[in-house]
Amino acid sequence: MDLGIKGKRALVGASSKGLGLGCATALAEAGVNLVMNARGSEALEAAAADLRQRYGVEVTTVAADITSEAGRAEVLAAADSPDILVTNAGGPPPGLWSDWDRDDFIAALDANMLTPIALMKACLPAMMDRGWGRAVNITSQSVKAPIPQLGLSNAARTGLTGYVAGTARQVASSGVTINNLLPGIHATDRADALDGPVAKSKGISIEEARAARAATIPANRYGTAAEFGQACAFLCSVHAGFIVGQNLLADGGATNATI
Repeated sequence: MDLGIKGKRALVGASSKGLGLGCATALAEAGVNLVMNARGSEALEAAAADLRQRYGVEVTTVAADITSEAGRAEVLAAADSPDILVTNAGGPPPGLWSDWDRDDFIAALDANMLTPIALMKACLPAMMDRGWGRAVNITSQSVKAPIPQLGLSNAARTGLTGYVAGTARQVASSGVTINNLLPGIHATDRADALDGPVAKSKGISIEEARAARAATIPANRYGTAAEFGQACAFLCSVHAGFIVGQNLLADGGATNATI
């Protein structure tokens, strides 16, 4: 399918690896020029070089902490009013409800709620002026069904979901859509960070921990960054203009809910 976005410009956060790279790759395949951001420059530059070579698109890289005001300013200056915004940041650490204090919650809110909001506030006005734009926030299946050990993520990402629900409906008449893409477990570094403690606590190998988790998913496997990226690219396409303020699960059926 021709997504109709060749020549558009996209800002993709945390895109040197994992789900962010999956999204950047799918957009590059559709002919979208990219501004890629990550904290570390080495993996970021390698990913950008690969996408330039494979798809012939323009790729600008900004190695900066996008959750900081200075980092956001640097990334937004490089992006120069993008047509497409994909927000993404690493999730906060797992733990028990009694583990976290105010500073932990503030850090989670900064990364997973306030940073996406700041990026949208910066990018949406120009999209509205042009009469076309797409924003996709990579959040988590936990906004549909909270995950007990991910209380920081549950709280911050659900707050973002509430913000998007109202904002998306205010900008849709200008040809701008905002949607959230909710990953379940995917074969990324984040999965390793979650499976490692489980393996240690149960005295099993990480491979056994993965197999046990996969068995709880109706698809009986972890997702891939590539298929997640393609779902993101569709939400960014000209064909998704009537999809507004939605929370699309990409979790292999793991979240057992009717709506």
